[in-house]
Amino acid sequence: MALDRWIALVLLGICLAYGYAAWFTMDGNMAPFMKRNPIWPSTFPKVLSVLGIIACCFILLGVEKTTPKEAEIDYRRLGDYHIGQAVMLLGLMVLYALCLRPAGFMLSTSGFLILGAVILGERKWPLLITISLIATFVVWYLVQEVLGIYMRPLPGFWRG
Repeated sequence: MALDRWIALVLLGICLAYGYAAWFTMDGNMAPFMKRNPIWPSTFPKVLSVLGIIACCFILLGVEKTTPKEAEIDYRRLGDYHIGQAVMLLGLMVLYALCLRPAGFMLSTSGFLILGAVILGERKWPLLITISLIATFVVWYLVQEVLGIYMRPLPGFWRG
């Protein structure tokens, strides 16, 4: 079996477990007034699980295949790929997750965007910093003010 089908099989198992959780376990502890709403907290996970299962079945059944082609990633030449960049980005993601609460959303997100772009090779510093700060502020504003979900924008010791 080809690598894409193995990956689809693993993702199918994940989607099935996620779907089971969304369909059978998420709604059990809902408040009675929430049960009359047309959209429940589990609606989006249910849709995601169904779409994921459909996509995995398409790949497993080979519906998307047209002609067989050579593999794009040659595991015998892994040294030719940018493995260092991928590992540094994964480490940066872990660091971002760990720093999000103590450093605040603005500082950790802008730092993540700037350092991630530097790892990927961006060297236009003024443009990079400007775009990262604007994107961080826009996301914070949308989540905080529009959606009404509180996110600590700055570190706790800066609050006073």
